[in-house]
Amino acid sequence: MRDVPIRGDMIRLGQFLKLADVLESGGESKELILEGEVSVNGEVDTRRGRQLHRGDVVEVLGQTLRVR
Repeated sequence: MRDVPIRGDMIRLGQFLKLADVLESGGESKELILEGEVSVNGEVDTRRGRQLHRGDVVEVLGQTLRVR
């Protein structure tokens, strides 16, 4: 699991994936999220605007990332 620090109290899922350098573009993150390839706290989430808070765990492309 890799910790990814954020600046504020919350970040949206699409922004978080870009911040974590998992994907090269916002278009890629949008596509993966809509296809159900991203899970948040163990549940698939297809909302790009999903709000993430510190402690949330995101799984994508075989990586596990924790919001810090």
